[in-house]
Amino acid sequence: DIDFCKNRRDEVITYVTEKYGENSVGQIATFSTMKSKLVIRDVGRAMDLPLQEVNTLAKLIPEDLKMTLPKALEQEPKLRAMVDKSAEYQDLFRIAQRLEGLSRHCGVHAAGIVIANGNLWDRVPVKCEDNHIVTQYAKNEVEKAGLVKFDFLGLKTLTVIDTAQKIVNATRPGGMEKLNVRKLNLADPAVYDLISSGDTYGIFQMESSGFQLMVKQMKPSCFGDIVAAVALYRPGPME
Repeated sequence: DIDFCKNRRDEVITYVTEKYGENSVGQIATFSTMKSKLVIRDVGRAMDLPLQEVNTLAKLIPEDLKMTLPKALEQEPKLRAMVDKSAEYQDLFRIAQRLEGLSRHCGVHAAGIVIANGNLWDRVPVKCEDNHIVTQYAKNEVEKAGLVKFDFLGLKTLTVIDTAQKIVNATRPGGMEKLNVRKLNLADPAVYDLISSGDTYGIFQMESSGFQLMVKQMKPSCFGDIVAAVALYRPGPME
C-alpha cells in the first residue's frame, strides 16, 4: 500500500510495467453490486414508473452501507406506508429484492495493481481495456490465485506539498536557497508547538476533531511522537 503524488501515479505504473514486463503487470477488476437505492432506481426505470416517484422512494431508504430493502421497509415507516398503498410499488420492491446484491457491472480498481512471475493469464483470466491488461477476478480472488497485489494510491496531500514547493521556489528572489521539503528540520520546536495547540486542519491524517483533541492532551515534541499519534488514533488502540 503505497501513496504517490496524484499527478505522477501513472508514471509508477509505467515503471513497473517496463521493469516486470507488460504481460506480467495488470490492473484489477471490480464488480459493482446492485445496492438498495440503485436497484430501486434500475427496476423503476425498467417498469416505466415516473422518475420523480422512484427517486422519492429511493431517498427514503436510510443511508447505511449494509442497508437492504427488507431492513429499509422495517426501519422507515414512510417508505412502508407508500409501498403498502400501491400495488405497483409492491411489485417494484418484490422484483428489486430478488435482484439486490447481484453484480451490476464490471469496472477497474482505482488503485490495485497485480504483478505476476510470468504471464498474468497463466494465473487468472484477463481482458484488455485501453491497452492495459485487467484481471477478471476481483482483489480477494487475485490474492488467492497467488498474485501479489499492490495499492498504488494517488494522494492529494503529496500533490499539494509538491505544488506548494514549486510555487515557493518560483517566487523566491534569485540567489536565495531553494526550498526542499525533504531537507526540512524535523526537530523545529515551533512545529510541535503548533501541532500541540490542535491547529492541525489540512494536515494528512491529523485534521479530524478527535485527533486535534488527542494531540492537545499528548503534546508531541518530536517526530517519533507524531508517528505514535497516527498509529494510536485507531478504534482499537484509542480504547
